[in-house]
Amino acid sequence: MSEVSSGRPPSSGATSPNAPSSGALEDGSAREADPSVRVVTRDRVEAAVRDALLTGQFVPGHAVTLRGLAGQLGVSPMPVREAIRGLSAANALDVLPNGRIRVPTMTRQRFDELLHARVLLEPHLAMLALPNLVELADDLTRIDDAIDISLVTGDVTTYMRRNHEFHFRIYRASASQIILPLVEHVWLQFAPFMRTAYGRVGTSALEDQHKEAIAAIRENEPEKLRVAIERDILDGMGLIGHSVLEDPPAATAFPDGDGKTGAITTLQPQAGSRSERSTRSRD
Repeated sequence: MSEVSSGRPPSSGATSPNAPSSGALEDGSAREADPSVRVVTRDRVEAAVRDALLTGQFVPGHAVTLRGLAGQLGVSPMPVREAIRGLSAANALDVLPNGRIRVPTMTRQRFDELLHARVLLEPHLAMLALPNLVELADDLTRIDDAIDISLVTGDVTTYMRRNHEFHFRIYRASASQIILPLVEHVWLQFAPFMRTAYGRVGTSALEDQHKEAIAAIRENEPEKLRVAIERDILDGMGLIGHSVLEDPPAATAFPDGDGKTGAITTLQPQAGSRSERSTRSRD
């Protein structure tokens, strides 16, 4: 689990700038013996691993060790094992017979099912949320402005984090207890692959329908919002993902936290040719 912004693999002692350090988690084996601390630590570890999945810090098909992951997070293996169990149940991670952990390899069938699930669930969730979204339009605009900047600068990690924030600011306004968790699980399954896809095609190829969605929210138009979210999924994940699956990207190996070999896609962000997106009409 590591981030590459320069296209060069990190040294063996490097840790992700987005992964919590041992100081950030303020954890240790002795404190984990306290049940209340153990629960808090497990939740924080799971949040850190979820963020790593959503920003593509794991490469599909490449395994890491429980000990290496625990070392990078600055905790003992126990809370990591508990967090991984929940993410494995959500199909976001596989636990191999040898105890190593990996993101499932993306296949065309798996990708198509995830894409279909998004198209079925997310536009409906946005429409459910619409009565609660008008007051969030300005916040959504600020998030989208940050997305524009990340696309121009080629900052893939920030793009993925802000794009997730944009969508889930909308979806969580639905207060759904059934559909929202399903969508959260779907995102955990496709995000790592999309990071490799963005590294392959560059940020200049990314398109979205965020401004159209915001306009639909301001106009209180549920059908326009449904169409904007559906097109956003198909124009973004659909087109880019399918193009990469036909010509899979290579990966760069690097030592993980315990000195064993893991892998992360070599990213080469492509800045430029996206500046026109920032000036595109918002209506």
